[in-house]
Amino acid sequence: MPSSDDLAYLLHGVDTLLPEGALAERLDEGRPLRVKLGLDPTAPAVTLGWAVVLRKLRHFQELGHTAVLIVGDFTAQVGDPSGKSETRRRLSEAEVRGYAETILEEFSKVLLPEPLEIRYNSEWLGGMDMTEVLEMTSHVTVAQMLERDDFAKRFAANTPISLMEFLYPLLQGMDSVAIDADIELGGTDQLFNLMMGRVLQQRHGKRPQLALTMPLLIGTDGEAKMSQSLNNYIGITDVADDMFGKVMSIPDHLMPQWFELAADVGPEETARIVAGLDDGSLHPGEAKRRLARTIVDLYHGQGAGTGAEAAFDRVFRSHDVPDDIDEAVLPEGDPVFVPAALSAAGLVASNGEGRRMLQQGAVKVAGEKVADLELPRAALAGQVVQVGKRRFIRFTD
Repeated sequence: MPSSDDLAYLLHGVDTLLPEGALAERLDEGRPLRVKLGLDPTAPAVTLGWAVVLRKLRHFQELGHTAVLIVGDFTAQVGDPSGKSETRRRLSEAEVRGYAETILEEFSKVLLPEPLEIRYNSEWLGGMDMTEVLEMTSHVTVAQMLERDDFAKRFAANTPISLMEFLYPLLQGMDSVAIDADIELGGTDQLFNLMMGRVLQQRHGKRPQLALTMPLLIGTDGEAKMSQSLNNYIGITDVADDMFGKVMSIPDHLMPQWFELAADVGPEETARIVAGLDDGSLHPGEAKRRLARTIVDLYHGQGAGTGAEAAFDRVFRSHDVPDDIDEAVLPEGDPVFVPAALSAAGLVASNGEGRRMLQQGAVKVAGEKVADLELPRAALAGQVVQVGKRRFIRFTD
């Protein structure tokens, strides 16, 4: 029998487990389970939201079960329609390959090196012939596909749904067939795909997997799920000071969910924190500082959170410039086009964002706000430039 502590640990934070109660039975078999997580490399960074399911996969690893990480290099080119109101842009093979290299390196900040299998689903999907594709599609009806909430909404709104999108859940299900998954993890928006894996495993004479979903982490805006496209995310490779500052900016109502899912705090401690916030015995500001320290420690090592907190206080309480400011070389030319200089230095994501920050009065040179798109080279060389509250650079000539 699995211990009640182990079972509670694995179920902490879980939204849905189907079939209900089946995890205890599977654990009772006394063997390492094959726990699958499929991730399509469709974006360049791993966010705290993405890390929620990665951390749950690690929980299984810590108890001796095998994490099977499926890099969807094939399915990423199809595009997961989950939660989408329109057809996604297809990614090229080169784009997918580039994203895959980046995210695999970042996964190592969350997952243990063993027991771990990393598989690419082009291994079995890329070689399927038309006979195999037709056989796969024969197991599912159009009516079943339209039971899916996002497809049903798009159909009712007369919004196009491509046949390729219908194939996506089947392709993800074939991943489970190929690697003999005992359990598949995913966000709540993935439940339809996970259940399709059960259907296809049964059709292929295999034991159907359990479907375990985790809640979707709400982003820093406090409204929508964390997403790189919405720019409401924190990346797990963000520098410690930035990570701390971004966590401190979240709305207070997110803290219970973030303690549980993003900070990976255990169930009993999470309950104590939530109770303290509810009855007023725990000040929201102190709770948020603890949350920020804990998250920074998770990704930068024990004690990094305390250092980031001190840097945060120097900037926000004392209005000091940080001690260790990176340097960047000014682009050629005089005058200097400021948005391009900010973008090249990594202070903004694009020239367009640089323009917006200037217009919003969020750019300072030597502590003074500037709004000019162009500045004399001499006005920038050797000066500390600040964008927003946490981003600093010293330009050199």
